[in-house]
Amino acid sequence: MIEITHDFAFEAAHQLPHVPEGHKCRRLHGHSYKVTLQLRGEVDPALGWFIDFGDLEDVVRPVLATLDHHLLNDIEGLANPTSELLAEWVFRRLAAQLPELQSVRVSETADSSATFRLS
Repeated sequence: MIEITHDFAFEAAHQLPHVPEGHKCRRLHGHSYKVTLQLRGEVDPALGWFIDFGDLEDVVRPVLATLDHHLLNDIEGLANPTSELLAEWVFRRLAAQLPELQSVRVSETADSSATFRLS
């Protein structure tokens, strides 16, 4: 069994409508998001891997294209686009095509992130 991670990036704007008045995150602002997927599986002895990173990118890119350079609040299911809810949103859109997916981490800055996993 092996675990791999693969990072992706996108740019987007958001605002957090449920934080108190005056909170900086209530104002419209943007982030350079990093999304880290963690997958787990058996290594194919002939190939030496369990998933081709190119195939992984083919699955992930359309989902992230939905987010890239958009206002996240306008995307269905992301009316309150916190990193926590965004990580779950991405996970749920990828899980059916990537049964090996263990977790999705969304970083909105270099030192803050949220990770979603089923258990």
